[in-house]
Amino acid sequence: MPQYTGVNHLAMVTGDMDGTIRFWRDLLGMRLVAGLGHPGYRHYFLEISEQDMIAFFEWPDVESLEERDHGFPVKGRIGFDHVSFGVASDDDLWEIKDKLEAADLWCSEVVDHGFIHSIYAFDPNNIPIEFSAPVAGVDLRKTPIMADSNPSIEARKGPERQPGVWPKVTYPTSDGEREVYEGEGRQVVDALRKRNGK
Repeated sequence: MPQYTGVNHLAMVTGDMDGTIRFWRDLLGMRLVAGLGHPGYRHYFLEISEQDMIAFFEWPDVESLEERDHGFPVKGRIGFDHVSFGVASDDDLWEIKDKLEAADLWCSEVVDHGFIHSIYAFDPNNIPIEFSAPVAGVDLRKTPIMADSNPSIEARKGPERQPGVWPKVTYPTSDGEREVYEGEGRQVVDALRKRNGK
């Protein structure tokens, strides 16, 4: 099995990179760690934690999402509801809430979900965001629980990977066949080398 290390980055979209940076970097305190682009295209990355980032594409003519409540059912095509950022404690929630409200931005009350305490807000692109603090003594990763009164068929099989669901790899890619293609991010590495005189 692959060893997952976290969410490398969530890729979102904005029509206003400067407003987005002011919100995520200057208000919420996430470091702007990389940026690449050219006229008509930008892709910037902000650090959430040592393992996780949020990234934004900026494209011409992008419009912000229509504001909608977190976690409420909608109809039609959709692939995203909201993103939740973990924080260490309730003190962090209150600090973020105070910052959002001082900036005259809407923020929910602190909500007790039993296993986490959360606040809800929106970024300048109307992306629904949540900030979640752990509740002492409750760790779903250590003790998974299914509290759904009518769990889906697959959920009834438990939290662990089920063998035999997918075909086994019969022809793994050999070292000699492995090829990596150059992408847009090479600009960042080139800029780092140039800055470091290499």
